[in-house]
Amino acid sequence: MYKVFGDMLSGNCYKIKLLMEFLGLDHEWVHVDILAGTTRTAEFLRMNPNARIPVLELPDGNFLWESNAILNYLAQDSRFLPQGRYQRAQVLQWQFFEQYSHEPYIAIARYIRKYLGLPADREAEYHARQPGGHKALALMEAHLADNDFFVDAGPTVADISLYAYTHVAPEGGFELSGYPNIRAWLSRIEQLPGYVTMSVENG
Repeated sequence: MYKVFGDMLSGNCYKIKLLMEFLGLDHEWVHVDILAGTTRTAEFLRMNPNARIPVLELPDGNFLWESNAILNYLAQDSRFLPQGRYQRAQVLQWQFFEQYSHEPYIAIARYIRKYLGLPADREAEYHARQPGGHKALALMEAHLADNDFFVDAGPTVADISLYAYTHVAPEGGFELSGYPNIRAWLSRIEQLPGYVTMSVENG
């Protein structure tokens, strides 16, 4: 059985939970409190020397970290990972976009506001993240004007990667009312069989 070390309120961890539920994969979820310093313990560092969640423990005892690497591993031979060379490259394209052009703005702004309570010493940084987040959302909105999903006609791990932090973007100050295509896409993801909400009760 798989074992996942993570926090369900973290988008990067929630990605893993979503895919595992979509695929019906048996797994154990182990909650990790990052604010308590759990990821810096010797035990955790043996699993991931980079001290970040999520971490996937495989049935053979090996560990895998970085959320999008885990998604691609788990999605192998499933409908969530296309077989075509170009389509797989497109999946990676959107996953790199998520990590470099989306998450650094939307996820960090959410962290500052939701987890830290928007402290005075982080307020300038919070506001500085807003333009980059809206730039990423605008790019997604334009793509979804002509596409139901990000790669091919059905959902892939590219959609799961982008869904995780996009659907909670308002928690970081990014209102989605001006992005109708994104809101329609979010609804399509939420209608997939096996969908679970980002809730600690689902961990």
